[in-house]
Amino acid sequence: MNPKFEPSLTPLRRATALCVIAIALGACSRDLSAQSTHAAAAGASALAAGADPAPAPAAAPPSPAVQAGTAELALRGLPDFSALVDRYGPAVVNVEVVEKAQAGAGGLQLSPNDPFYDFFRRFGIPAPGEGQRGNVPPARGAGSGFIINSDGYILTNTHVVANADEVTVRLTDRREFPAKVIGADERTDVAVIKINASNLPIVKLGDPARIKPGQWVLAIGSPFGFENSATAGIISATSRSVPGENNYVPFIQTDVAVNPGNSGGPLFNMAGEVIGINSQIFSRTGGFMGVSFAIPIDVARNVGEQLIKTGRVVRGRIGVTIQDVNAQLAESFGLARPHGALVSSVEKDGPAARAGIVPGDVILSVGGHAIERYGELSGAIAAMRPGADASLTVWRVEEVAGPAQAAEVEPGDIILGINGKRVHTAKELQDATQAAGKNVALLIQRGDAQIFVPLRLP
Repeated sequence: MNPKFEPSLTPLRRATALCVIAIALGACSRDLSAQSTHAAAAGASALAAGADPAPAPAAAPPSPAVQAGTAELALRGLPDFSALVDRYGPAVVNVEVVEKAQAGAGGLQLSPNDPFYDFFRRFGIPAPGEGQRGNVPPARGAGSGFIINSDGYILTNTHVVANADEVTVRLTDRREFPAKVIGADERTDVAVIKINASNLPIVKLGDPARIKPGQWVLAIGSPFGFENSATAGIISATSRSVPGENNYVPFIQTDVAVNPGNSGGPLFNMAGEVIGINSQIFSRTGGFMGVSFAIPIDVARNVGEQLIKTGRVVRGRIGVTIQDVNAQLAESFGLARPHGALVSSVEKDGPAARAGIVPGDVILSVGGHAIERYGELSGAIAAMRPGADASLTVWRVEEVAGPAQAAEVEPGDIILGINGKRVHTAKELQDATQAAGKNVALLIQRGDAQIFVPLRLP
């Protein structure tokens, strides 16, 4: 709504409204296939919602020493992850990438006739420009991934395989396979790669909606190239929005040690289910500082399904810009506590605009699911099928029209007088208003013109 001339005289009514919004696909559909736009239906079924993938091949029974250690940990009340690592560790892979560099043209070039050229030659130092005319050595990187289908489909991070010319997957039994990038989604940092193999061990996908801060979790990956390394910790927070990142992922925050090479590896719960993909850390030094983030597996499953089926990802959208609700904003909007997603702007003619959503609305739930932080809204909407309907519970602070609005006083008008009496300050206006009767005449300056406007006071 436009700002009113008399905000101090305009009462506020706080109310909640239920709006039904048709989610429409905007510019959120992109071809993300790296090398293939189609894949086998068997791969897609491995990620189908509600699918119960076959368990990994049974591991050998724990040795007496392991059993004794497990019993001792149980007596201490500490978790023992050894059975989990034995069962699902073989489904975690090392991912190595090679990015071929282009031939460089070089910057500063020294001629053999240059006196400095002889100086560099005497001391065995390459002169500026030498070695730059040939091929630059290829860039190499490494990360982790996990097998979701026994025929070779693997989930990993986009930043692990982005711009890769060659991808090699190494299993825990030391077998190596060239891998093909089926598709990669930059917005969620989820990628799918495939190797030509069969009867592979696979992981079981869990439900991130059931996780809570304080629960134990385990990461398996290849930090610094140390393959199949297991690290454990607890969930620190859920639905975390990471500074500087997009709002499509409500990250799981943990204190599990995650280092370079862990990216793309699985995060397990105590039941041995994958609940997330380890993606990044927050650090002031470049190394692990006790704060790591994982992509919830339901987000990865939705993206992975689409990449396997079509090589591209489409997302629902409603056309709003949102932000978090802090304590000060909650108080100003009359909310009992900070929660929800505050709408700061609405796209013209977008789905939200057509449904009547306006800046200042606070979206509290989607489809009956509460929104605590704004990142949850982005993830929930993005996961919906374009064209579907979404029921949003919206908290709105509405301004009720006051007498100035009824008299069509406009923003920018300057009050010069009331009932023939000139006023120069807000105090003079207030005193004149109190001394006037029910019906008054305002002399206002509107642009280059002066006009009288009749006004009836309550």
